[in-house]
Amino acid sequence: MIHNLALYLLSLLFLALPVQQTAQGETLVSALSAHEVNITSNFTGTEITVFGEISRDAATVARAGSYDIVVVVEGPPERVTTWRKERIFGLWINAASKTYTNVPSFYAVHSTRPLLDITEDNTLKVQRTGLVNLPLAPFGVRLPTAEDRRAFREAFLQERVDLGLYAERPDTIRFLSSTLFATSIPLPANVPVGTFTVTSYLYNGGIVLAQETQHLTVAKKGFEQFTFDLANDNPALYGIIAVVLALFTGWLAGVIFRKD
Repeated sequence: MIHNLALYLLSLLFLALPVQQTAQGETLVSALSAHEVNITSNFTGTEITVFGEISRDAATVARAGSYDIVVVVEGPPERVTTWRKERIFGLWINAASKTYTNVPSFYAVHSTRPLLDITEDNTLKVQRTGLVNLPLAPFGVRLPTAEDRRAFREAFLQERVDLGLYAERPDTIRFLSSTLFATSIPLPANVPVGTFTVTSYLYNGGIVLAQETQHLTVAKKGFEQFTFDLANDNPALYGIIAVVLALFTGWLAGVIFRKD
């Protein structure tokens, strides 16, 4: 009985001791200004704002140096063919091509500083962050030389940048306070439809401390959605309607502008 009483008193003493809180480190909370973008007939592009907060529990020791934020926006994957023009018999024509599969239809990277100032190249490759680190998967016959492969890759990236579909923008994330941040990401008029992923990364000392992913939906609405669905689901009917409308428009224009 004395033995049991001693065990009971020891258990009470153990429960009465203060419990040391375990440090959980930093967490990242992010959000979007809108989770859906609707494309209508007068759509000329828009922008979304990504904002968030770095939170740290009381048991976490403050880190040396400042935090960095990187936001990556990726559109749904697609297949893209890049052509190379060559001069044949005095004419510039598309002579060679390379098709890339499962590439992002839209890709934008915003960061507080240039990416290589935030972390090392190997980390960026693992995270697939930055235009040079996009894993472009070629389809079909492999190009014979590394120079050709590099030329087609650079041409593909430059074309997407010129279309406003790819971008890498350092120094575009601003800190509103020591823990609050925000950035605005432009979406051009030719933005593809589908589900986008918006991933925010928290860096310190070149190490990823936390990340948070949101989803954005870009969809056509109204008559644009009707024609898009018709062209994809019933291409034959869509073609017939297009021909009939063209004939009717031509006949109507002839009637209106007919000279007596």
